[in-house]
Amino acid sequence: MSQRGTETTPTRRRGAALENAITDAAWEVLVEQGYNGLTFETVAARAGTSKPVLYRRWPRREDLLLATLARHWRPLDIPDTGSLRQDALTLLRTVNADRARMLILMRIQLADYFRETGTTFGHLRSRLRPADQTPPFARLVARAVERGELTDVPRSERVVNLPFDLVRHDMLMSMDAVPDETIVEVVDAVWLPLLGSSPHGART
Repeated sequence: MSQRGTETTPTRRRGAALENAITDAAWEVLVEQGYNGLTFETVAARAGTSKPVLYRRWPRREDLLLATLARHWRPLDIPDTGSLRQDALTLLRTVNADRARMLILMRIQLADYFRETGTTFGHLRSRLRPADQTPPFARLVARAVERGELTDVPRSERVVNLPFDLVRHDMLMSMDAVPDETIVEVVDAVWLPLLGSSPHGART
């Protein structure tokens, strides 16, 4: 058998397969080296492609970063238990279990990005969320109003999103997931009273 007959021809990647390979490589570089290490040269080498291939898709490094984060920032499943309190607890526990490592990673590895662009985590999160998507806690509150659990009155975005902001703050301060009792306290002692509701005594 000739040597030519034993050679394996590499598969040429195109379209979504190529873009997924590049953003996967970019994610690995970001985790290992942070935003400063996220260069077109490094990512192209890791993905086994060339810099022009990246530039055609993402002209700026920030474009590549956003595409990479969008691929790895999994959307949250919004619970619908029939109870605002249980919905909030379930959602925060999911965030605590699934997002703590991601949030901490972004705080550390994207510090240079935030300094360079003068933006914050909140700005970045809003860019990753689809424009037509209502924030998770706003959806929980809207459902509670529809069920009659809450009165239909204006509520500020800060109050509606407070549970996530408080839990995220504790995650970033401790660089770890937060205790479950903290989640319960945020919902029962802080958020529900601000909304004009109550935990109805039961604790989960």
